[in-house]
Amino acid sequence: MSEPNTHYEEFHVNGESLVAKIKEIIHEGNVRRILIKDEKGNTYIEIPLTVGLVGVVLLPVWAAVGAIAALAANFTIGVEKAD
Repeated sequence: MSEPNTHYEEFHVNGESLVAKIKEIIHEGNVRRILIKDEKGNTYIEIPLTVGLVGVVLLPVWAAVGAIAALAANFTIGVEKAD
C-alpha cells in the first residue's frame, strides 16, 4: 500500500471536526493521500494530493468532505505522508 519513504497515520474524529482536521493535516504538508473511513472501516473517499494542489482545486473536495461529515458520527482519517 505505501511506497518507500512514506508512513501512515490515523486520526479518529467526529463528524463536526472532520473538515477542520483535514485542513490541519494538509497545512502540515508532505501529505500524499488522505482516506476517510467510517467506524466499520468502509472507505468513503480517497483524496490523492500533489505538491501543486491548492485553493480552487480543493473546493470540490471540501464540499464532498462536508457532505460525508453529515453521514456519520465518527470517522477515521488515514494519512499517507512522505518522509
